[in-house]
Amino acid sequence: MPAARRDSVAFTVVVTILVGLGALGMLLVIALSGGAGTLLLATALAALPVGPLVGLYLWLDRYEPEPRKLLAAGLLWGCFVATAAALVIQGVGGFVVGFTDNETLEVVAPVSEEFSKGLFLLLLLWWRRAELDGVLDGIVYAGMVGVGFAFTENILYLAAAYNGTDGMGPGGTSAITGTFVMRCLISPFAHPLFTAFTGIGVGVAVGARTRSLRFIAPLLGYACAVAAHATWNTSTVYGFGNFVTVYLVLMAPALVAIACFAVWSRRSERRMLTAALSDAAQRGLIPATDIGWVVDLRARRRSRAFARQQGGKAAERAMRDYQQAAIELGFLHHRFLRGTPPPDFAARGQSYVARIGEVRPHIAFPGQVVPTR
Repeated sequence: MPAARRDSVAFTVVVTILVGLGALGMLLVIALSGGAGTLLLATALAALPVGPLVGLYLWLDRYEPEPRKLLAAGLLWGCFVATAAALVIQGVGGFVVGFTDNETLEVVAPVSEEFSKGLFLLLLLWWRRAELDGVLDGIVYAGMVGVGFAFTENILYLAAAYNGTDGMGPGGTSAITGTFVMRCLISPFAHPLFTAFTGIGVGVAVGARTRSLRFIAPLLGYACAVAAHATWNTSTVYGFGNFVTVYLVLMAPALVAIACFAVWSRRSERRMLTAALSDAAQRGLIPATDIGWVVDLRARRRSRAFARQQGGKAAERAMRDYQQAAIELGFLHHRFLRGTPPPDFAARGQSYVARIGEVRPHIAFPGQVVPTR
């Protein structure tokens, strides 16, 4: 079995087992957190921000869409594995070391939660490095893990608020409404934002030219994630005014900065892909006339619509396959030009070129002659 295949199998087995175990643990914790009606209400409210946030990350991921199964794995990891691991670490810390509630909130929770979320990104870097093409991919995967973590955590917080077991009051409708507004409307981005720093570090490590940077970048990203998380949690300890100050002065600007950086990264990918595929075309790996139809998102949609109009769903699938192979080749060739090709560069490159050569005779872009079948 090829090494890449073994790594993929190892990743799938490890993640599947851990998600299963985490799901059993977290579902039990959730079941013990309140009555059926309370949990149903808490789950429905916690789910409201999930769709828009996932949609945002899928929008960012349009140039070279990541495998949906891996994105779903990241979401499930956040929902079950990261939450379960964080609860275990925090529980052991409180029982063995004797951390106070404030110490747990300010120190233990940021360290344990960012570690448990970031572990998924490290497993990707270790076993599925081929799926990571840079910083934007790191942000997308980190976002999916963060969204999943926030979803499960919000269920627990919302149920506790309604039951009056969160220490904030007698509970009921007003309590759960306040918690919903604070966690699901005002700050649904918090966990994805924290973990984005780890994702950036992992993305930098993928394209790093030196071994030291490949090792240091994820650690620095994790340290920034912990620092941001600790700052956020600490602000809630010292009153609402402190929280508002941290929200407006630090977290909101950080969110805007990360969002702008992600959008800039996506736009820069077009320029990078154009340059890489132009060089690949000079080497005879792809027709130069196809580059514009591959790197421009509107042109890609137009070409898929044209293929569907001319040949139905089968033609559209062929066009999608061609575009995907060309984009993958562009990212891989860019790393070759930078002097940081992956160990399986030759095998992957040959695979993409073979897919391109196999599909190209059967597709046509708008204005070209439609091939006969």
